Amino acid sequence: MFYGVIVLMYFFDNRKHHQPHIHGKYQGEEAVISIPDGLVLEGKLRSSKLKLVLAWVEIHQDELMANWELAIAGEQIFKIEPLR
Repeated sequence: MFYGVIVLMYFFDNRKHHQPHIHGKYQGEEAVISIPDGLVLEGKLRSSKLKLVLAWVEIHQDELMANWELAIAGEQIFKIEPLR
């Protein structure tokens, strides 16, 4: 979580979107964001929060991809440093 945005990655979550992604939630809004290219696959977040999440994804892309591999295998993921 950073700047009020909760970022989630779910175990075994590769069936619907078929690509590595995260879920960003903020005040009732939710967006599903592709890790490799930062595209919004579903939903929405207000512009200011989306920009923060996209910057965080770009900075931590390698860590997010490593976590994705763990998550789809049902293994424990590791915490990634929040945006400061």
